[in-house]
Amino acid sequence: MKNIAIVLAGGSGSRFGLNIPKQFAKVAGKTLIEHTLDTFQNSDLIDEICVVIKADWIDKIEEIIIKGEYSKVKKVLNGGEERKDSSLSAINAYKLEENANAYNMIFHDAVRPFVTDGIIQKCIDGLSHYSAIDVAIPATDTIIEVKNSVITNIPNRSDMMQGQTPQCFKLETINRAYEIAQKDSELKATDDCGVVKKYLPDEEIYVVEGSVENIKITYEQDIFMADKIFQLRKQTLNYKHTDEYYQEKLRDKVLVVFGGSYGIGKDIGELAQKYGSKVYFYSRSVTDTDVSRVSDVKRGLELAHGESGKIDFVVNTASILIKEPLAHTAYSSVLDIVNINYLGAVNVAKESISYLEESRGGLLNFTSSSYTRGRQNYSLYSSTKSAMVNLTQALGEELSFKGVRVNCINPERTQTPMRIANFGNEPANTLLSSMEVAYSSINTLLADFTGQVVDVRLQKTNIS
Repeated sequence: MKNIAIVLAGGSGSRFGLNIPKQFAKVAGKTLIEHTLDTFQNSDLIDEICVVIKADWIDKIEEIIIKGEYSKVKKVLNGGEERKDSSLSAINAYKLEENANAYNMIFHDAVRPFVTDGIIQKCIDGLSHYSAIDVAIPATDTIIEVKNSVITNIPNRSDMMQGQTPQCFKLETINRAYEIAQKDSELKATDDCGVVKKYLPDEEIYVVEGSVENIKITYEQDIFMADKIFQLRKQTLNYKHTDEYYQEKLRDKVLVVFGGSYGIGKDIGELAQKYGSKVYFYSRSVTDTDVSRVSDVKRGLELAHGESGKIDFVVNTASILIKEPLAHTAYSSVLDIVNINYLGAVNVAKESISYLEESRGGLLNFTSSSYTRGRQNYSLYSSTKSAMVNLTQALGEELSFKGVRVNCINPERTQTPMRIANFGNEPANTLLSSMEVAYSSINTLLADFTGQVVDVRLQKTNIS
C-alpha cells in the first residue's frame, strides 16, 4: 500500500485575527504548516505528501516547499471554499492513477502541528483491517445538545470522544462515499468521516486514540498553547547520548563561548573539546572580553574565524545577577545588568550572524525560569531574561531561511558560582549540576529546530 498524506490547508484564518491564513502563522521559528510538513516528511510511514490550498496561496506554499526541501510533496492542489471541496480535490487528483486502489489517503489539518509518528502508525495499522479510520480522544467536558439556546439532550460523557485528524481511508472507499454524496443537493460535511458515515452507513469507521497535544490551532490564544507544547517536547533533550554520538557530531566543529570562564559556559566548552571540537572561551575575568562592548565581541569572533576558517556554534552564557530591590540598586549596577544581560546578547547575535550563515550553524542563548514571572529583588535580571526569550524567538524566524538556528536554554535552579554568590549553599539534590545543563545545551546545538526555549528540569534528567 502507498500512504499519501493529504495536508488540508484551505483555512482563511477569519477566527484567528490575522490577514493571512492561520497555517502561515509562526510558532517556534516556523509556520504551522511547516511543522506539519516536517512530521510527514520525516516519517518512514509516509510515501508522498499532497498539499491542498486556496489558489491565492499556492505561490506561498510552493516557496516554503522549495526552501524547506520537502521532497515528498508531489502535488499542490487548488482547494475549495469548504473542507469537503478540498478533500474532493485530492481524491480526484489520485483516483485515476495506476494502482489507485492500493492508496491509503491520510487527511490531516495543516494547523494540527503536533501529530506524531505514533498516531500515524496506529492509523496505518488500522487500515490493514478497516477501510476508514478516525482519530479521537475521550471527551473531558460534558457535551450538550442545544436548540434555540435550550438543552435538548445531555449524552453520556463516557460515550463521547473528541474528533481529531488524521482521518484515513482506502482511496476507493472515500471516493465511493463522495460519489454518492455529490448527488445530495443538501450535502453538508465538516469532515470526511462524516461523509463516509452518512453515505456508506454499513462501512465501519474504526477509532484510534489521538493525543491531547494534537490540538487544532483555531484561535489566536491557541498559539500560546502551541508554543508551550513545543517547549515541553524539547525536554526530551535532557539526556546523555553515547560518546560515539558526540564524537561523530562534534569532531572538527568550532565553538565560541562567551561567558566561558566558569559554570555552564565552561562545561559546554569543555564537553565540546572532549568530543573533538575547537573551542574559544571568552569572558571578562580571563580574556577581558565584555559582551556589552561590540569591539570585544567582534574581535573574539574574528580571531576564532581567522584561525579556524569557520564558526559552527556560538554560545552566550554571559550574565550577571545582583539580588536586591530596584530602589536600592545603584544606577551603575542597573546599566551593568542591562548592558551585559541584554545588550551583550544583542551584540553577540548581531556579530555572529554572518559566520553562522556561512556554516549554517547555531546560536544558543540562556534564560531563567524567572522569565515567565518577574521575581522580587531581582526584577532587572528577570526582565532581561524575558527579553532573551523574545530575542530568541524573533531571531529564530528572521534567520530560519538562512539556515541559522537560534535557541534558548531555560535551566531550572542550577549550582553555579553566580547562584551560590546570591543564594548561598543549598541542598545539592535540589539543584541541577552545570554539567547536566551543558549536555542539554550540546543536544540543542545539534538539533534541527529553531526559535525554541528548551526547559532543563531536575526531575527530567538522567545524566550521570
